[in-house]
Amino acid sequence: MPIINKRSFLIDYLLIIVGTTLLALAINMFFDKLGMVIGGVTGIAIVLKELTQIPIWATNLVFNIPLFVIGVSVKGGTFGKKSIFATLYLSLALFLTENIPPITQDILLGGIFGGVLAGLGLGMVFLARATTGGTDMAASIIQHYFKYLSVAKIMMLLDGIIIGFGFYVFGPEKTLYALISIFITIKVIDALLEGLQFAKAAFIISEKEDEISAAILGQLDRGLTGLNGTGMYTGNAKKVLLCVVSQRQIIQLKDIVKSVDKNAFVIVADVREVLGEGFLVE
Repeated sequence: MPIINKRSFLIDYLLIIVGTTLLALAINMFFDKLGMVIGGVTGIAIVLKELTQIPIWATNLVFNIPLFVIGVSVKGGTFGKKSIFATLYLSLALFLTENIPPITQDILLGGIFGGVLAGLGLGMVFLARATTGGTDMAASIIQHYFKYLSVAKIMMLLDGIIIGFGFYVFGPEKTLYALISIFITIKVIDALLEGLQFAKAAFIISEKEDEISAAILGQLDRGLTGLNGTGMYTGNAKKVLLCVVSQRQIIQLKDIVKSVDKNAFVIVADVREVLGEGFLVE
C-alpha cells in the first residue's frame, strides 16, 4: 500500500474515533441528561432509557447491527467498513462515557454546547467518508424499495417520528430546545464539510482595470483573473476582475480600488473554502 494511502487510512480512522467520542459525550453529557431527543437511533435510545433504563449504547447496537445486516444484503455492502467501525465504536464510546456527569443543568446551554459537540463529531465522521448508522442507513434501505422517495425525505420523516416520541415522553419545552440543538448541529457540520478557511471574493468592474490589477498585485500580493463581460445597457465589452483575499485584506482591497477609480463597481462575496496552490488565508 502506498505511503499516502496508509496516511489517509489512518487519518480517516482517527477522525472516526475522535468524532464518535465527541458525539458520545454530547449524547451522554447533554442530550440524555437533559431529556433532549434530536433524532436518529440515539434519539430512540434516549427515549427507551427514560422508559426502561436500557443503556443507550446497548440500544445503539441492537438497532444498528440488524440495519447493517439488512443493508449489506439489500445494497450489496455499499455502506463500507468505516461505517461499521464508526457504529461499533460509537457504542463503545457511549459505554465508556455514560457515567460522566453533566457540565450544566441549564437546558439552553446544554442544547447549544451539545449541538456544537455533536456537529463536530458527526462532521469528523463525514469527513472520513463514513456514517454512524441509524436513520441514514434505514432511509437508504427503505429508498431501495420506494425509489420515488429521496433518502433525505425518508430521513426527515424517520427523524420527525423519533422527535415526536421525544415530545410525548419529555414534553414540548425540551423538544423545542432539541430543535435548537439540531439547528446548531447542522450548522457546525456544514462549517466542517464546507471548510473553515473563510475568505472573500471581490468582483471589480472598472475602466481602469490595468491600474487596479497592478496596484492589487503590488500591494496585496494577490493574483487576479480577468473575466470577459458585456455591459447589457451600453453593449460595450468590459473586463471583470476576480480576486480572492483573506477577510483581513478585503478592506485594504476596497481602499486600493477606490484610490484608483472611485467610480469602480465592486461586489464582495463570502467564500467558504479556497483550494489551490499559492493561496494562504492570513
